[in-house]
Amino acid sequence: MGEKPELNGACVLVVEDEYLVALDLQIEIERSGATVLGPVGRLAAALDLAGRATPLDVAVLDVNLHGENVFPVADVLAERGIPFVFATGQDQESIPERHRVAVRLSKPIVLDVLLRHLAEITQARLR
Repeated sequence: MGEKPELNGACVLVVEDEYLVALDLQIEIERSGATVLGPVGRLAAALDLAGRATPLDVAVLDVNLHGENVFPVADVLAERGIPFVFATGQDQESIPERHRVAVRLSKPIVLDVLLRHLAEITQARLR
C-alpha cells in the first residue's frame, strides 16, 4: 500500500447530506493536511459557499442533496475554475454532459481513492 496522499493546506469544500459520510470525509481530508469548508448538506448553503469562499481549491460533491441535484453548485465552481469530484450512488448518465469530465466516484466512497484524486487535482493546480 502506498503513502497517504498529502493535501498540503488545500481548502476542500465538502457537500454531502448524509451526516456520517460527511463526518468521515471531513476527518480523513483534514488528516491529509487540508482545511475542510463545510461540510454542508443543503443546496442553498452549498451554492453560497461555492460562490464566495476563498481560498477554495477543490470540492467533493454528493449529487443528491435531500432530493435536489447539486449541479447548480458544480456550475458555479466550473465558472470559478474550481475543480470538483462527484461522490454519488448515481450512474454516469445522471451527470449532465457539461460535467462528465469531472471524476465520479461511486458510493460507498473508498477514502484512499478520493484522497488520491484530491491530491492529484490540488497538485496539478499548483503547477
